[in-house]
Amino acid sequence: MNTFENTEIAFKYKSNFELKKAYYLFKTISMPWLVKLSNSLLNFALKINLPVKWIIKPTVYSHFVGGESLQKCDRIVKLLGRYNVKSILDYSVEGKEEDEDIEMALQETLASIKNAGTNNNIPFAVFKPTAFAKSYILEKASSEESLNENDKIEFQKFRERVNELCKTAHKNNIPILIDAEDHCYQLAIDKVVTEMLEKYNKEKPIVFITLQMYRKDRIAFLKDALKRAENKNYFLGTKYVRGAYMEKERERAAKMGYPDPIQPDKESTDRDYNAALKFTVEHIDKMALFNGSHNEESNEYLTHLMEKYNLAKNDERIWFAQLYGMSDHISFNLAKEGYNVAKYVPYGPLKYVMPYLMRRAEENTSVAGQTSRELSLLTKEIKRRKNKA
Repeated sequence: MNTFENTEIAFKYKSNFELKKAYYLFKTISMPWLVKLSNSLLNFALKINLPVKWIIKPTVYSHFVGGESLQKCDRIVKLLGRYNVKSILDYSVEGKEEDEDIEMALQETLASIKNAGTNNNIPFAVFKPTAFAKSYILEKASSEESLNENDKIEFQKFRERVNELCKTAHKNNIPILIDAEDHCYQLAIDKVVTEMLEKYNKEKPIVFITLQMYRKDRIAFLKDALKRAENKNYFLGTKYVRGAYMEKERERAAKMGYPDPIQPDKESTDRDYNAALKFTVEHIDKMALFNGSHNEESNEYLTHLMEKYNLAKNDERIWFAQLYGMSDHISFNLAKEGYNVAKYVPYGPLKYVMPYLMRRAEENTSVAGQTSRELSLLTKEIKRRKNKA
């Protein structure tokens, strides 16, 4: 396909005011010192219950988040849908480990699955596994340390919650993406998700396991996962991302004295990411692919693979996705060309979504070229509209 540089297509859904607002937001995010200072001040303000909603809601929240509830995301879902860009509504409440909080997250995620099942503009449901277990249990189970009786009960509760979510997705015929987490939790999560793949993917891919390709072991894991699926006769749904916890992972490995699980450099991650795309397309009769990437090269590479293997642009087994508020030049240009495209649209009450927003701001400052790319594209479109007027 053509490159992703058509900004008229990329930002057609934004008014002039929204375009300028996005420009000033990314201009602010482009200053790492300001992001760190702002995050520290916001954390402090939230702790002492200072009213900060009036600052956050119309700026960073409205840019990266769909709304406070499923219903309040309707406007965004319909707006994106007009441009053939679908939405995946992600309840982005993090770091809650009390039983009542876990139960609340469970009920909200079940509601999001049922909601997706009734809306053609929402092709997937999604959840973050750490929302449904106490983190120490996942860490203990992943270290293969022996669990005491209470631990076993807690881990079984996690398994039952994940099963309830996957069962509901299967019943509503809506594929469900299970996000990846920190390395120290992932072994236990992979074990449970593999059980769900085997249970619910007999007829078609419903459950999708997420692989973070910045990990050294994921290509081997992927090949083993396909062998298992072929042996047990189920479909393997895979979502690929590069990974979000690199610095944290390296620090933990050094501190705990185990081998660093992360690739030595970006080139190795890119190589394995594209290798995973190729492997999946080559085995697409038994797999489904969710390409969660902001990398232009990987997205373009996947379009070339589809062409090489004579796959239709709208083949229901292959999806492209980016986060809401980022990489519109990739999402909207792909959608215009007829590919299956979705935006990950986080939602939830502002005070609960703050950790997500702070991470988004920090990631935009740390990922080389991310913010400058957004700024240059927004600048280009603002100039194009000005010249046209």
